[in-house]
Amino acid sequence: MLDGTDAVVTLRAAGASLVVDTTGRVPCVLHWGADLGPVDQRTAAALRETSIPAVLNNSPDAPRVFSVWPAEYEGWFGTPAQEGHAGGTATTPRPETVAVVHRVDDHGGGSIAIELVDVVTGMRARLTLTLDPFGVLAIDMSIERDTSLVTGSDIGSGAAPYALSGLRAMLPVPERAVDILDFSGKWCRERSPQRGPLLDGTHVRRARRGKPGHDAPYLVVAGTADLGFGRGEAWATHLAWSGDAEYLVERLPEGAGALSSVLGVGEALRAGEVILAGGERYDAPTALFVWSGAGLDGLGDRLHRRLRARATHPVSPRPLTLNTWEAVYYDHDLTRLTELVERADRIGVERVVLDDGWFHGRRNDGAALGDWTVDGSTWPDGLGPFVDLVHGRGMQFGLWFEPEMISLDSDLAREHPEWVLGPRQGHGLPARHQYVLDIARPDAWAHVLDRVSSIIAEYSVDYVKWDHNRDLSEPVGRRDGVDRQVVREQTIALYRMLDELRRRHPGLEIETCSGGGGRIDLGILDRTDRAWASDCNDPVERLQIERWTRMLLPPELIGSHLGAERSHTTGRRTELSFRLAVALTSHAGIEWDLQEADDAELERIAAWSRSYRELRGLIHTGRVVNADLADDEVLLSGIVAHDGSRALYTWARLATSAAGQTGRVRLPGLDPRERYVVRIRTELGDASRHENVDPAWVADAATVGGAELPGSVLAVAGLPLPTLNPQQAMVFDVQRLP
Repeated sequence: MLDGTDAVVTLRAAGASLVVDTTGRVPCVLHWGADLGPVDQRTAAALRETSIPAVLNNSPDAPRVFSVWPAEYEGWFGTPAQEGHAGGTATTPRPETVAVVHRVDDHGGGSIAIELVDVVTGMRARLTLTLDPFGVLAIDMSIERDTSLVTGSDIGSGAAPYALSGLRAMLPVPERAVDILDFSGKWCRERSPQRGPLLDGTHVRRARRGKPGHDAPYLVVAGTADLGFGRGEAWATHLAWSGDAEYLVERLPEGAGALSSVLGVGEALRAGEVILAGGERYDAPTALFVWSGAGLDGLGDRLHRRLRARATHPVSPRPLTLNTWEAVYYDHDLTRLTELVERADRIGVERVVLDDGWFHGRRNDGAALGDWTVDGSTWPDGLGPFVDLVHGRGMQFGLWFEPEMISLDSDLAREHPEWVLGPRQGHGLPARHQYVLDIARPDAWAHVLDRVSSIIAEYSVDYVKWDHNRDLSEPVGRRDGVDRQVVREQTIALYRMLDELRRRHPGLEIETCSGGGGRIDLGILDRTDRAWASDCNDPVERLQIERWTRMLLPPELIGSHLGAERSHTTGRRTELSFRLAVALTSHAGIEWDLQEADDAELERIAAWSRSYRELRGLIHTGRVVNADLADDEVLLSGIVAHDGSRALYTWARLATSAAGQTGRVRLPGLDPRERYVVRIRTELGDASRHENVDPAWVADAATVGGAELPGSVLAVAGLPLPTLNPQQAMVFDVQRLP
C-alpha cells in the first residue's frame, strides 16, 4: 500500500490528468480532466480535503464516497460497479484495497494497478487504470472467485458459484457536464447523433444484439453546454468490445462524492452467462475514457493518435479498392467481371474484392451460408482465372466471407443442425434468411477456420471482407442438453479465429463489416484493418455517417466507396462530382458497375484516383477537424497535417437554407501566424452554385497558382464560401507558404 503524501497518485499526458486518492478503503478519483500540473504535497492535501462532500439532511451520517469500485456500503445508491449473487446471497460487495502499484512512464502517462479483496462476495479483484501518452484512459477490471475468503456465517455462500450480472468501469464527472451526446441509427443510417440534457436519474443505453448494432451508443459523451466540434469540454467513454454492452450517464440529487455525475460502461451480461466457481476469473472488456478541453474534435484526435500508435495499425498506403457487390451482385460471370477489372485497372484501382456469390449454391441470400467451397457451376475452373487476372494487373485480390452465419438450406446445416445457435425448442426468427453459427463450439470453430483458411491459402487472398449480417436473437448454445447464453463466448471465439487467421496468413488484411456499420468498435478493430462504415453509398447519407464515425476511427480505417448515380439503397440521384468529393477523404474505393460510365466519366474517375494517391499520405495521417456552423444544412470538415504544412477541406451542402449565403466560415486547424495558398481541386468536377458569381477570392483559388491568404483570415476572420446547391461539394487544398 502507498501511504503518506504518496497516497495521492497522479497520471499526466497530453494535457490531461487523473488524480487518485488511495488512502480510503477503496481508492477514489479526485480529478479527471485538464492537466493540473505536478501535484505536490500541498495540492494533494487540498484535493483530498476538498473531495469530502457535505453530510446532507436525511442522509447517511458520514460523507458519501464514490470510489473506483462504487457500492452501497459507501453511501452510493446509483448503479454499482459489481452486481451478482452466490445462490441468492453475497449481494452486497464490500471490497477493500490490499495493494496499489503506481507507475509513471517517461514519455507521459502510466498506470495505477489496484488489488482488492471482498469477504462478502468471496472475490479477489484487480482494477488497472492506464493513461496512454495521448491522454486516453483505459480501465481493465477482473474478478476471481476465492471461496477461502468467506468464513463464519457466510460459509454457505462461499461455496456456491457466483453468478455475475454486471461489472462496470465508472468515473465521476463535474457539474459543468450538463449535456449527453450519444448515437442511435439503423441500417444505412448508422451513428446518428442524439443530444439532450443530463437530468437526474440514469440514462442507460444497452446494446443487446449480440454485437454493437446499427443503433450502437458507440461513444457516450457528457459535455458542457457549449460543446461543439472545436469548443467546450467533453468526457466520453467507449467499450472496446464486439458483444453486448451497457453505457450509462447517471446523476443523483446527492451527487457522486464531491462531484456531480457518473459516466460508466461495461459488458451487458445476460442471465447465467458468467458463473464463477472457485478459482475462475472474469476479465471485463477494456473500457476507454477520454477527456477533451477542445471539443469533440479533441476527443477524436486523442483516439486517433492512440490507434495510429498501435504496432498493428496499417502503415502501407491504403489501396484504392473496387468491390463487386453493387456492380454485379450474385451474377458472377467471368467475362463480365473481366471487363470490370479491365476498367478498374484503367482508372488506377489497386485492390479488387469479389463479394458475395462465389461459393457453393449461392444464387441469392436464401441459401448456402456455411458451405465455403467455390461453386463449380459458376466457376468451373475455380477462382484461379479471376485471381490470376487481378494479380496479373498488379492489383491485390480480396474475397467476401460471412463465417459466423449459416443458412438452413446448406450442406453444413443439414450435416450439423446442432451447430445452429438457438434453444432446444426450435429455431427462432430468421433475419436476412439466415441464422447464426455457434462458433463457440470447438468443432464448429475448427471447421469454419479450416475452410476459410484453406480458401485464403489456395487463392493467395490478400484481403478478406468479413461480414456479419444479422443480430443475435435467443443466442443460446446447446451444451449437454442445456441451453446457455453464449454472446460472450461467441465474441471471444470470433476474436480467437481472427487472431489465428492472421497468424497463419501474415500480411492478410481484414475488413470488418456487419450489414455495413453494425459492428464498429475498438475490440474488433484490434484485429482488423478497415471498417465498412455503412452499406449506404449515397453520399448525402455518407457525409453524416462518416463525420460521426471519425469521432472514433481515423479516416484510413473507414472504407468509403464511389457508388452509382442512383443510390442502390436510397434511390437518390447525385452528380459524379459530389460522389467523388465525398469518397475522397477516407479509405477510398468504388462500388459501381464501371461499364455504366462513359469515357468522360472514366477520365474524371481516373483523375480522382490520381488525387487520392497524391493526397492519401495527408488523409491517412492528419488530424480531423470540423467547423462549428449555425446552419445544419452545410458542413465543413477537414484533415490537417500534424506539422501544419497542408490541409484538405470538404465544403458540402445537403439541402437549401433560409439564408442566401453562409458568410465568413473559419477553417479550423490552421495557424493564424502563417500564410497559405488555397486551391480548389477542380479535377473532381464543378459544383453547382446557387448564386450568380462566387465570392471574389474563389476565382484565384480555381487557378493553378491558387489564392494566397494569411492564416489570420482563414482561421480567425473566416472566408465567405460559395453558396452551393443541395447535394454539392467542393474540396479545398490548403498549403502553408515557406
